[in-house]
Amino acid sequence: MKYEIVELQEKVVAGIKITTTNQNEKAMQDIGMTWQKLFADGIYEKLPNKVNGKTIGLYTEYEGDYTKPYAFIAGAEVSQKSEDNEEVASKIIPNGKYAKFVIFGDVKNSVGQAWQEIWNMNLKRKYTCDFEEYQNNSEDMQKQEIHIYIAIDE
Repeated sequence: MKYEIVELQEKVVAGIKITTTNQNEKAMQDIGMTWQKLFADGIYEKLPNKVNGKTIGLYTEYEGDYTKPYAFIAGAEVSQKSEDNEEVASKIIPNGKYAKFVIFGDVKNSVGQAWQEIWNMNLKRKYTCDFEEYQNNSEDMQKQEIHIYIAIDE
């Protein structure tokens, strides 16, 4: 799987936060329900200070590597961090070097397949903040452009 190394500036993400794990496919269920809640409950529309129309799936607060529990936030990039409440949490994605993968396809299956490949790659991961940025440039959920960023050591 091809990628490029990019330097990102700090970003702020706000959205719904959960803690999950990749064990027993728990993350697949938890993350799917989090995305559904974000849109079905109108939370995405109510997020203040959105920077653009893209959505972000953020993986953070790792308790080790990808086999250990971590936090996931389904949301969007916002211009400033706000106070967390029972509905919305925010997190700063630190500036630094990231491996950037660009994938095209179904928002669920293509992303899941990409993660399977990333887990098997020999990347020097930081396990700080990794994220998917959905470009939302197609109405067809089977033909989406998704950028996946993995925080890496220098």
